Amino acid sequence: PHCFPRVPRSPAPFGPRSQLALRKQPRAPSGVVRALANPEARRGSRRERRRSPPTRPRVSRTSRSSPTSSMVCIRPATLEDVWEMQHCNLMCLPENYQMKYYLYHSLSWPQLLHVAESADGKGGKKIVGYVLAKLDEESEDAHGHITSLAVLRTHRKLGIAAKLMRAAHDAMCGVYDAKYCSLHVRVSNAAAIHLYVDILGYEKKDVEKKYYADGEDAHDMRKTFARLAEEAEKNQDANVDSALVEELKLLSVVG
Repeated sequence: PHCFPRVPRSPAPFGPRSQLALRKQPRAPSGVVRALANPEARRGSRRERRRSPPTRPRVSRTSRSSPTSSMVCIRPATLEDVWEMQHCNLMCLPENYQMKYYLYHSLSWPQLLHVAESADGKGGKKIVGYVLAKLDEESEDAHGHITSLAVLRTHRKLGIAAKLMRAAHDAMCGVYDAKYCSLHVRVSNAAAIHLYVDILGYEKKDVEKKYYADGEDAHDMRKTFARLAEEAEKNQDANVDSALVEELKLLSVVG
């Protein structure tokens, strides 16, 4: 008998394999089927796609809730404030102090410590800035010294630091009759130098090498409280208005 090659049979058009292949074919979304069946719906979907998505209304920077200087109160610090003062120091400055150092200042010179208090948004109050000052009694002329000054980043650019410094200056003159105030500031801290020199009237006296723990130098600055008053008294004989002289004397004490 002759051997003929075996020809494979094609699967039945409606067999189980063809049904499985039909099941695997992806189905069109119902929305597409409706759009193909209804031309009017297809045109409407195209129009909807052409429309731009709704944009959110822009909020101006002035309308956003941000702290203002009128919302901040400058007041003398109390013993209950030292914990928040230390927290503010840890958030703002690399020079940190132990709690006993704050208590030492608060018990020795309570009139020289001031804080900036603001609403915390929950119906309470929080400390957003402070000034830690003392009286240097070891030198011949008793003078004040600013140990630390800090304002939280959220409340900067509002003049709070200058108000804290002026409050400390006023207490140094009125309570302890200090002749001048001294402080140290990093040579790289341009913002603080601008505050002390251009706004508060400090003068650079010297540069102390490696004053800080990381080895950075510090400017030794000083502000003489009686300097403006002396200049006003010298100019009093030169036909200067007496009201202007009194104003300069007040500025020399408060500033």
